[in-house]
Amino acid sequence: MNKYVIIVGLLLASCGKKLPVIAPDVITEKTLHDTDDPAIWVNKNDASKSIVFGTDKNTEGAIYAFDLDGKIIEDKTIRGLKRPNNVDLEYGFQLNDSTQIDVIAFTERERKQIRLFSVPDMKPLDHGGFPVFIDATLPEANLPMGIALYRSSESNKLYAVVGRKTGPKEGYLHQYEFISDSLGVHAKLVRKFGEFSGKKEIEAIAVDDKKGIVYYSDEGHCIRKYHAEPSKGDKEIYCFGGDYFKDDIEGIAIAHYPKESFLIVSNQQVGTFNIFDLKTNAFIKEINLGTTETDGCEVTTAALGDKFPSGLFVSMNDDKTFFFHDLKKLSLQE
Repeated sequence: MNKYVIIVGLLLASCGKKLPVIAPDVITEKTLHDTDDPAIWVNKNDASKSIVFGTDKNTEGAIYAFDLDGKIIEDKTIRGLKRPNNVDLEYGFQLNDSTQIDVIAFTERERKQIRLFSVPDMKPLDHGGFPVFIDATLPEANLPMGIALYRSSESNKLYAVVGRKTGPKEGYLHQYEFISDSLGVHAKLVRKFGEFSGKKEIEAIAVDDKKGIVYYSDEGHCIRKYHAEPSKGDKEIYCFGGDYFKDDIEGIAIAHYPKESFLIVSNQQVGTFNIFDLKTNAFIKEINLGTTETDGCEVTTAALGDKFPSGLFVSMNDDKTFFFHDLKKLSLQE
């Protein structure tokens, strides 16, 4: 990387220089309590009817569903949850020999479990929830926070990579395989992996399905990078980017284009987002989308009708809303 780019990035991260605000196209209706993390379901039959899901992280929380105008879709919203923290989405889960469905998974922290629902009919597939971190001994090490789904291109298996409030220096993350049989869907622990600096916590997780790579934010330290395929081992590939953040490294989103891809990561205490080249891990630039204290974010490069013809970037704001930006406004491809 060019030394000048490194120096500029470090200066911006350290001094919190105010960048011009890129105004959102849509600000959602407010949730009741505390927004945290979004996921985007692209409706392949009519992209203009796609849905944005977002967590309301409270002891009386919910997974909210929003249309592309930011309006709450009540019959797609899941209520009565105990602190749902992070949410993710995957397409084409093999439910049985003849049926493939889209699913969302989310952590339910106070019940120490993860949940799995079908999309868009919003039916539970988990018999009330799958317990996680059941062998934890450290205080709060059984409280799930971050989650990312991974569908293997090698085996077509669906996995959930789950983080927690705290945990050991090694094996902080647990990876579960979702298995469907005549008795329903089950979650099987397949490995424990991932280093932890011990500085803060690990919440934001994202998986690049195309390359089979897990990225997660070791807050206050770096972005960590591992293989998502259990058969490829648990050795860390890279730890990068920490110098470009003031304090907490938070939400992670992956934007794929035909010739290039990007990692977009929330610089929480500065109120900006840092963008990295997915192939080289190199820092590209910092942008200001007008949000404050952003935890989670998500992106799709798919055209979503006339409203978001260039794709959609969704980010959490600390006033109980999510911001929607047409992806072209982020100027990833310059």
